[in-house]
Amino acid sequence: MPSMLLFAVPMILGNLLQQCYNIADTLIVGKYLGTDALAAVGSSFTLMTFLTSILLGLCMGSGAVFSIRFGKQDEEGLKEGILASFFLIAGITILLNLLAFLSLNHIRTFLQVPAEVWESMRKYLIVIFGGITATFLYNYFASFLRAVGNSVVPLIFLAVCALFNIVLDLFFVLVLKRGVAGAAEATIISQYISGIGIALYSFLRCPQFSGIFRNCRIRWECIKEIANFSVMTCIQQSVMNLGILMVQGLVNSFGAGIMAAFAAAVKIDAFAYMPVQDFGNAFSTFIAQNYGAGNKERIQKGLKGAILVSFLFCIIISSTVWIFARPLMELFINKSETQIIMEGIRYLHIEGAFYWGIGSLFLLYGLYRAIAIPSMSVVLTVISLGTRVGLAYLLSAVPAIGVAGIWWAIPIGWILADTVGILYYRKLVCPILI
Repeated sequence: MPSMLLFAVPMILGNLLQQCYNIADTLIVGKYLGTDALAAVGSSFTLMTFLTSILLGLCMGSGAVFSIRFGKQDEEGLKEGILASFFLIAGITILLNLLAFLSLNHIRTFLQVPAEVWESMRKYLIVIFGGITATFLYNYFASFLRAVGNSVVPLIFLAVCALFNIVLDLFFVLVLKRGVAGAAEATIISQYISGIGIALYSFLRCPQFSGIFRNCRIRWECIKEIANFSVMTCIQQSVMNLGILMVQGLVNSFGAGIMAAFAAAVKIDAFAYMPVQDFGNAFSTFIAQNYGAGNKERIQKGLKGAILVSFLFCIIISSTVWIFARPLMELFINKSETQIIMEGIRYLHIEGAFYWGIGSLFLLYGLYRAIAIPSMSVVLTVISLGTRVGLAYLLSAVPAIGVAGIWWAIPIGWILADTVGILYYRKLVCPILI
């Protein structure tokens, strides 16, 4: 556990800082540009989370392959995997960027964005789409560094760039009066500093990149292996966020006030359980390296310790969010907007009581990715999100329940997926790992 926690802490801090990119936008926009602007940035965040989850999934899948080969001490295989995955994911990034710009006019219809919000949202998206390439660069090289045991350097790059983002946000919004477009400009400048910086560090300081273009050849078997891990993890991540995007569209149909409440509450929600998500990713790297090395005893010890740590953290953070729901909402929303604040509090009280469910799900995702069964992560995601979306539409249509039905559908989906994932592990996976 000490090794896993020491490795996990920089990942947790790093991704909390990564959340600061959009948190800073939301805080500044909500306080200085008003409710409609906050609703625009909040809906954009959900959309961008879906788009970047595709790249994040591809990078995480490649990272699992890197970890297994690193555990086997297969240096040539690791270099081959680095090269194959880089060109594969870079090509997908270019395609995704083109599709994002071409689909801009269809987004309003899909997300049911109200007319008073759309113009601000459109301005924000036109700029923020330009940062998709930066997102690829950062996540790809961060996944590589973590796979070989270095979780500190990604944290350093994010720490510097999160600070840049906050300073630039204030400058573009308050000094230059650039509005929501200025908030987006601040974000993508910071993202490119982070992405290019970590890429240069990896090429200059990591021996795995030495002579990689001169001496390495790419076999078709390697491409298939990388594609299997990456695409499955990509599907898992994108399906998860597609479901969230569909829920966002349903939330938008309730008007700008509910949109603003959801925009603020979901930031708090994501910030609250982000550490346990990153602990799940660190756990996945730990398991993958030991799976590659064939160390079953260490896998079992890591699994037991990870369950305990994740559960304890979720209990602490659930209590914190429940108690401080109001002051947390008031960070984003002016105190005079009492109805918006109360709806956000209701969301946080419902979701916050069940963080143990999402914590368990992140561990299951990490485990199945690490032991070369990434398809099971997809199955669990489909169960979780299918339940969430289906119940959200059914329950919210009942007048007596209304928008609260959307909030309740989320933890129900978590718990159902947990149940399936644990049963599958006990019946089919546990005998293999003992």
